[in-house]
Amino acid sequence: MTTFWSIYICVLTIGTLIGLTWLLVGTRKGETKSETVETMGHAFDGIEEYDNPLPQWWFMLFVATLVFGVGYLILYPGLGNWKGLLPGYEDGWTGVNEWQKEMDKADAKFGPIFAKYAAMPVEQVAQDPKALKMGGRLFASNCSVCHGSDAKGAFGFPNLADNSWRWGGDADTIKATIMGGRMAAMPAWGEVLGEDGVKNVAAYVRHDLAGLPLPQGTAVDLAAGKQAFDTTCVACHGATGKGTPIMGAPDLTQPAAFIYGTSLAQLQQTIRHGRQGHMPAQNELLGNDKVQLLAAYVFSLSHGKQEEKSAE
Repeated sequence: MTTFWSIYICVLTIGTLIGLTWLLVGTRKGETKSETVETMGHAFDGIEEYDNPLPQWWFMLFVATLVFGVGYLILYPGLGNWKGLLPGYEDGWTGVNEWQKEMDKADAKFGPIFAKYAAMPVEQVAQDPKALKMGGRLFASNCSVCHGSDAKGAFGFPNLADNSWRWGGDADTIKATIMGGRMAAMPAWGEVLGEDGVKNVAAYVRHDLAGLPLPQGTAVDLAAGKQAFDTTCVACHGATGKGTPIMGAPDLTQPAAFIYGTSLAQLQQTIRHGRQGHMPAQNELLGNDKVQLLAAYVFSLSHGKQEEKSAE
């Protein structure tokens, strides 16, 4: 802020406070000192106002307001370039600075706890109930908007509670996915395959690979669909349709991998126009220590169930 505008604000603010004080004191001096039966000389709908002084508590309330205002302007930034006498506002008060102060307090309090879990393997962290509660809160705050509060996904967002993983479901891969994010692209094959080719490939994927029945009366050529799959889709999804985790290509033999729907029409739409998926990186937002807890929580969603089944 320039010196001119700083002085302008100071004069305007201080002048207003002085004016309000003069008005309050001057008005008080002109009041009658005791209650009277005299009226102010005007009436409204038969109601007249007595010429009595304001109650003492009313006057003191105004005084307290002015004192508070003066004290606030001394302690906090409010008079142009004045920074305030209160420690911690040397750079001026802003919402960002307040947020940063709160974050610094939280880091000082919880930082050692996060650091302890960060030094442990993700699989070990996933066995700690306290760590899982912390990871669950991080998930609810940062991931549930896409994957759902139960982590079972939604249209276009994978289910994190099952065993179908696009990029791999081991602990290190889950953490790498959360830290760096993922960018997946299913190219559009409509112009390459033609409409008949799209229908044939979709039917082949649904019936032969995923093992799902075709709608009654569907007229397609499954052999032609397999041939088209072997020449266009095998590069990413593999000869058997099991997918390629390093590329993020899903396993087409698992219906759970079809996050855009398993119906024949939805599969045709995916093949015809392609799909674009983006998992945002959380490294800069959360940092390594918090991602460690989040990865342990996500890891536990599916692997915990596997361990329970093994124990049974």
